[in-house]
Amino acid sequence: MAAHIEIWRGDITKLAVDAIVNAANSSLLGGGGVDGAIHRAAGPGLLDECRILAGCKIGEAKLTAGHRLPARHIIHTVGPVWRGGASGEPAQLASCYRRSLELASARGLTSIAFPAISTGIFRYPPDAAGAIAVGEIRRFIATDSRLERVVLVAFDAATEAALTAALFPGSGEAR
Repeated sequence: MAAHIEIWRGDITKLAVDAIVNAANSSLLGGGGVDGAIHRAAGPGLLDECRILAGCKIGEAKLTAGHRLPARHIIHTVGPVWRGGASGEPAQLASCYRRSLELASARGLTSIAFPAISTGIFRYPPDAAGAIAVGEIRRFIATDSRLERVVLVAFDAATEAALTAALFPGSGEAR
């Protein structure tokens, strides 16, 4: 059975899934945006665990416990800073999604929620990022049946519209 992909608008730290994905910085020690919100909601135990991981490279993914979150785990991935698209950003962003999905599957997780990686302070264009996210997720779930639910989380209306357009091209609305 193929995973169900859905779009949800709200705060990723409120989702009760096996894992939420953190759009982290390379230190994994917290920051702004989604990263800061996850660290605040998870509590100080997350920072302690992230110190042990010794950072993360762009396009890679690392797993921690969810600590105080409703999610059991957090998968930390570092997306690329947008520099116009000719510096390898699309491949790096695709790797973030692919590596996060591989890690979730390897750990036997069945549900995962992604923020719109790199679209905040890293300035990746939401439409292009949404297309990469949906493409990577669809490719992965076509060959791996462990995941049952993939949630694309939009914090605002513009991101929700970009994700909807990527997931349902030509429809203009979610199904």
